[in-house]
Parts: sequence; structure tokens; C-alpha cells
Amino acid sequence: MSWNDLIQSVIFLGVLLLLVKPLGTYMARVYEGKPAGLNVWLGPLENGIYRLSGAHPEQEMSWKTYTAAVMLFNIIGLIVVYGLQRFQAHLPLNPMSMPAVSPDLSFNTAVSFATNTNWQSYGGETTLSYLTQMLGLTVQNFVSAATGMAVLIAFIRGFIRKQAGTIGNFWVDLVRSTLYILIPLSLILALLLVSQGVVQTFKPSAKTALLQTTKDADGKPVTEQVLALGPAASQIAIKQLGTNGGGFFNVNSAHPFENPTPLSNFLEVISILAISAALCYTFGYMVRDKRQGWALLAAMLIIFIPCLWICVHFEQIGNPAFDHLGIDQKAAAFQPGGNMEGKEARFGIANSAIWATATTAASNGSVNSMHDSYMPLGGLIPMWLMQLGEVIFGGVGSGLYGMLAFVIVAVFIAGLMIGRTPEYLGKKIESYEMKMAALILLIPHMCVLIGTALAVVLPKAKAAIFNPGIHGFSEVLYAFSSAGNNNGSAFAGLGTNTFFYNIALGLAMFFSRYWLVIPTLAIAGSLCRKKIVPASQGTLPTHTPLFIVFLVMVVLIVGALTFFPALALGPIVEHLMLHAGQ
Repeated sequence: MSWNDLIQSVIFLGVLLLLVKPLGTYMARVYEGKPAGLNVWLGPLENGIYRLSGAHPEQEMSWKTYTAAVMLFNIIGLIVVYGLQRFQAHLPLNPMSMPAVSPDLSFNTAVSFATNTNWQSYGGETTLSYLTQMLGLTVQNFVSAATGMAVLIAFIRGFIRKQAGTIGNFWVDLVRSTLYILIPLSLILALLLVSQGVVQTFKPSAKTALLQTTKDADGKPVTEQVLALGPAASQIAIKQLGTNGGGFFNVNSAHPFENPTPLSNFLEVISILAISAALCYTFGYMVRDKRQGWALLAAMLIIFIPCLWICVHFEQIGNPAFDHLGIDQKAAAFQPGGNMEGKEARFGIANSAIWATATTAASNGSVNSMHDSYMPLGGLIPMWLMQLGEVIFGGVGSGLYGMLAFVIVAVFIAGLMIGRTPEYLGKKIESYEMKMAALILLIPHMCVLIGTALAVVLPKAKAAIFNPGIHGFSEVLYAFSSAGNNNGSAFAGLGTNTFFYNIALGLAMFFSRYWLVIPTLAIAGSLCRKKIVPASQGTLPTHTPLFIVFLVMVVLIVGALTFFPALALGPIVEHLMLHAGQ
């Protein structure tokens, strides 16, 4: 790792950590209904939304009612996005006359954006109208993120309430997440991005003359280029802050109209992790023990930082196959060195690898470089971070409640080791909580492994693999790891806009989102009904370095035991074969 790589990594981590406490405190005050600075202006609007929608904010919900509200709201959103795609040819704000999207691709995209995955089997600028992008995708970017945050807050209430039958009101949590947190932050970020050159317009695509005439596939002369435009900045802001990741353009944040400058790149990559990291502090604030929040953040960083540096290292040392050709791959004043395939020259290796690690640690999935072009172990890191369950920061809300499921497993194991009833934050962890936590941990793994197994066996699925062999297997494994953990990024080289992949990946996204939400809320309901047990000398401290390391090991062991065989068949053996040929 060069000094340039190290400095950029340290600046990124430093700014991220500086945002944790102020943003985390602000969000905690929002959810607790305390003055947070925007109440004077947004309070009347919040109350107006409740009146117009018929919601009753004073009525709290049991976990089953809360779950029903989550599912109903998300399924309605899914149906709306599906309908917009199917009828976009007859709707306004379609200056390029985009036709209707096919049924299977519409299903895949609707599920993708409703579940906060934002997997894309299409090119945005050539497939969707402005109306579909704004009313369908951008709206889901807000409410799918807000849903994850609402479920987390309901989960937190399970720890802080005692002998209660309710876990809050979903509509209140949803509105506050959107109105007080996501919209203000997105507005600020969108304005900053526009100042850097990110496009925001309703004008149709522009045409410009080429400096040098070329020919198309049929040999006909091409004298002009079509430059896709649209209301991009508003969607880019929430795609990053809400850990959504779906790009307005096909190449996502590698596109100069989505991410034109180093400053826009820094703002976007910081936004990927800002809310997820700050929610750790929000958790500590709300449970009245900030050490617990810092402990969870520390556990995430212990895994994230080595992964970041490993990814940067293997991209910076370059391709060993080039060494015997005499190609200089060392960083110097006039070249970045290393493996620059699939990376933007304006970002280089460090910014590309930082983004790749951040976007897969969070369930964001946006990219500013092509992960398929990474070295085998450089590409393994993004894949493995997803396979850990998207709990190293993870999605806004969903990442932290996934990590808390690991905490429940960790304290249960620790309780068995010391011969005491497991407890966390004064609540006893019993068989019901363990069963639900096991579902949260295992369902994404099942979606990934079963989907991958089917894809490498069925003939029609195999026909979509454009890079046969080891790397082709890695592409399939990456695709289902992404869908099964609600990430949305992809290795290229896989033709996923087929009936099999649209349906299979859509089902993986659906089950890995909502089959996790339901047991999470079930745990919240169970914990709410329990007494708070006073701490004693036999209570396991869950904020100490010992427990942090124990939690990290539980996360790593579950991920390693589950996916090591599959990784050994893909990127690991590819790395060994690459070096064996030298």
C-alpha cells in the first residue's frame, strides 16, 4: 500500500467517525420525539401527513400489527413500481419514448427497489422513463430505507421497554425516518452534487458531434454521440444515503454525469456509510448506555479496516501475469500502477477499492469501478463482505439489526460457556430469541447457496455465463450473494436479464429482506414483554474489548464456515492458478 493509498483511507475513516456522534445523536432525538432542530418547520408537516393518511400516531402496535403494516406498505410499493414500468410508454415524463418493460424484468426491478437492494438487470438511461425513475425508483429509495430504519427502532424498543405489549407505531417511525433524516440529508447532498456537475434536468438526451467519425456494427458512419440526461442528482443523493445503490445510468457512479469529480466521489462514498455508522451511536443513546453503541461500531471496524486494506493492496500490486512481460506496475508520479482495468483514471486504485469495500460492507451496491475486473482476492473482499450478512455497517437499519442478531447468538454462546442464563441489556435471551436469530442469520445464506447451485446446473442459467470456468462461477456466486443479502452490486460478464435470473434473483431479494424483518420484529415483541434483570457480578459485560473480539469471531466463523467451500471454488482457486502460472 502506497502513502497515497494510506492517506486516502485514513481521511475517509476519520471523516466517517467524526460524523457518528452528531448524526447519531440527532437521529436518536428524532425517534424519541425530542426537539432536534427541524421540529418547528417539519412538525406541522408531520402532523398533516398523519391526518391526510388516516394514521393515528398515538396508537402503538404489537409486533404482529407492526409487521403487518410493514408488509402491506412494502407490497403496495412493489406493485406501484411494477405498474409504472409496465405502463411507462403511456405515461408522461418520457421524452425518449421508452417502451414498456418486460414482465419478468419489471418484477425483478420492483422487488429490487422495494427491498432496498437496487439490483439492476437493465441500463437506466435506455430502459426507464424519467417518471419511472422518480416516482417509482427514487420514492422507493426513500421508503425502503426508512422501513429498515423503522424496524431497527422497533427492535431497540424491545431492549428498553419492560413488560410492554407494543413496540411503537410503524407509520410514525416511517414518517420520521423519511421527513427528518433522509429528505434533509438528501437535499443537502443533491445540491452539493449538482455543484460538482451531476445532472438534474427534465430535458431529453442531448446530441453532440464526434471529433472523429467512426462506424457502427453494420459499417455505417457514426458522426454524433447521444448524451443521456435526466433528474439524476436527486436520485443519486438518496441512493447513497439510503444504502440503495441503484444508478440512474448503466455504469452507476463510474458515469461522469453521476460522479464527475474527486469531491463528488468523496461525498458519495462517505454517504454510503454515514447513517449506518451513526445508527450504532443512536442505539447506545436510546438504550442509555453509549458504550454498547461504540462496541458495535468497533466490531464493525475491526472487520472493515483489514478488508479495506486487503482490497487496496491486491489491486495496487497488480497482475502477476504482467511481470514477465516487463510491464511496470509500480505507482509513480506519472502513473497509478497496479490493476487499473475497469477503474476510472480520475479516481484511481485507492478511491475505487475504498468504494468497493464500503458499498459491499453496506447494502449499497453502487460502484465507481467494475468489480469483475478486480484481481481474484481484490474481488473476494466485496463478495465476502456481502456473505457475512451485510452486518458490517450494512443497510440503514437492516445492517444494525442484523448485527444485533449476531450479538444475541454471541451472548447465548457465552452464557453456555460460563453456565449462566444469557442476558443482553438486562433482557434474558432464551430459546425463542435464539430460534428467530438463527432464521435471521441462515435465510440469506440459503438464498445465496441454493440460488447459485441452481444457476450452475440449469442449462438456460448456464447459457447466461459469458466467462465460463472459475471466473464464471465467481460471477454467479457474486450475483446471488448480492441479491441474497440485499446489496445490488454485480460482477459483470453475466447476462442476468433473462427469465431465470430475473425471477430467481427477485425471489432471493424478497425472501432475504422480509423473512429477516419478520423474525426481527418477533424478537422485539418477545423482549418487550420481559422484565429488565438488574446487572450482577455474574452478568457478562457486552461493551468490553473481550466481548467485541468474541462478537467479531462469531461473525467471521459463521461466514467462513458457510461460504469458504464456495469461495475456494471461485476467487481463491483463481488466485492460486494465476500465481501458479508464473
